[in-house]
Amino acid sequence: MTTEEKRFQEKIKAIQDTMFVIGGKWKIPIILSIYSGNKRFNDISNSIPKITNRVLSKELKHLEENFLIIRSIVSDYPVRIEYAVTSYGLGLEEIAKPLESWGKKHKQKIKGK
Repeated sequence: MTTEEKRFQEKIKAIQDTMFVIGGKWKIPIILSIYSGNKRFNDISNSIPKITNRVLSKELKHLEENFLIIRSIVSDYPVRIEYAVTSYGLGLEEIAKPLESWGKKHKQKIKGK
């Protein structure tokens, strides 16, 4: 295998790792919901149409395991659980802008504009 082929495979692996963490239908909307100020489970759920509680719970756990969000227990009465985007998760902004730009261009191309 050439050095160029190795570099190409490393790039593909890194992109696959990224897509594993943020890919899918719900992860980006969940992150954006939390970033927009929805801290509690029901607030997040209500802000994302058609997401089920089961799926939201699973995706929140996955995002937490990958250090993109943090789950905090607030010792009030009753006890509250809140979510926040971590500083590491905020690093996604670096890739969000180019993805947004590409997505807009792609939509225009598909629509033939």
